Amino acid sequence: MSENASRRFRSPRALMAGLDPAGGTPGKYTEAALLRHKCEGMDLAVRARWVALAVIAVFLIFLTPSREVLFYHGFLALLALNGWLLRRVARVGQSRAELALIFADLAIMTLGIVMPNPLSDEHLPLAMQYRHGNFLYLFVILAAGTLAFSWRTVIGIGLWTAAIWTGALIVAWWSSAPFPGLSQAAQTVFAGHSDLAARLDPNAFQLRLRIQEVVVFLIVAVTLGVSARRFKRLLIDNAALERERANLSRYFSPNVVEELSQNDEPLKQVRRQDIAVLFVDIVGFTRFSADLDPYEVIEVLRGFHARMEAEVFRYDGTLDKYLGDGLMATFGTPLSGETDATNALDCARAMVRVIDGWNQERRQRGEAEIHAGIGVHFGTAVLGDIGANRLEFAAIGTSVNVASRLEALTRPLSVRLVISDALRAQVLQEAGGAVTALDGFTRRPDQSVRGIEETMTIWTLG
Repeated sequence: MSENASRRFRSPRALMAGLDPAGGTPGKYTEAALLRHKCEGMDLAVRARWVALAVIAVFLIFLTPSREVLFYHGFLALLALNGWLLRRVARVGQSRAELALIFADLAIMTLGIVMPNPLSDEHLPLAMQYRHGNFLYLFVILAAGTLAFSWRTVIGIGLWTAAIWTGALIVAWWSSAPFPGLSQAAQTVFAGHSDLAARLDPNAFQLRLRIQEVVVFLIVAVTLGVSARRFKRLLIDNAALERERANLSRYFSPNVVEELSQNDEPLKQVRRQDIAVLFVDIVGFTRFSADLDPYEVIEVLRGFHARMEAEVFRYDGTLDKYLGDGLMATFGTPLSGETDATNALDCARAMVRVIDGWNQERRQRGEAEIHAGIGVHFGTAVLGDIGANRLEFAAIGTSVNVASRLEALTRPLSVRLVISDALRAQVLQEAGGAVTALDGFTRRPDQSVRGIEETMTIWTLG
């Protein structure tokens, strides 16, 4: 295996840029996250609405302890039902049904506030409906909207509320007839205080106060809309971060993913670094798969890769690349540790045990056994990003080639695991003495390794 043909994997920086190696697109991932969070937000908004409406219903009984409270309870029931419908049609962005139900919300609320109560025994001027301070209840609809709707919809709620409320005010002011004598009575009682008389006139709609209500509501709506927009931006960023971490976790062990996520560009600098390299490959796979159905071949490969990959990550390794019926892993990349060689050896022995256990299952099912060869070496490699627009993190050098050759030696030597003397020495150095993981190995000096001029001392495990 030449240096240029050394196995490489996608750079974490490429992943952090949003390039999905599985071929997905950031839009789909973010859209799914938005849909999930919006459904959660809508569910929360509807539940909050029901709680608020229940509190208001009880509160109204204390404010109006008579049968006329049933009129307002009817509107509260309509709002509760409309919330349930909104929950059913909730989607990312806007839909006509959703917008129609939001508009219905505001219309129901406005009608309940300004419409005279037919169950009431008192007949008051229509202008008095605007003097009860019920406009405050519209803020409940606006606040609940921030939990589920987009920032545009929140601002839209503010604009629609202002329009509906103002329209109702104009219609009431234009069509209602003042109660005779009330305005004159107020002027008589507050003679000499024209401003006070105008404020307390039962027939007066207090247009300036009504305009003030609308302006304040619009200010709050815009503020909440901007806040909702920032929240959406944070949500999208969080979805992208989750996606990046998911992509990184395909290649790196959890602790390395954590380290990469806390650093901006830890792989940018090209460097020489001591690493452990592991190759594992199914022995005689071409012959093994010759009589199998293609689907069975794929299932075997998936089972093999899944088991080997799990052991790589279990021992803090980095999955470099799948190699058809095998894979390459490195230990000490992208960041070196204190037990890289030991982790590589432990991983190799764990792979042997896992394959033995898998073969036992296969024998019970009457299936052919799987035999694999593993080669591990420790040495210096060149690490760094290569490529232009699409970056890849490469581990290249003689150490990579040696590990590949050691794996190939498992065939002629009829063993399952071959490690270099350099790896063994590094394991002993890391442990500071004897290591049980080295038990059972046989020393084989003066072995010729293809592509390497000098002979090597290797250790084998049958």
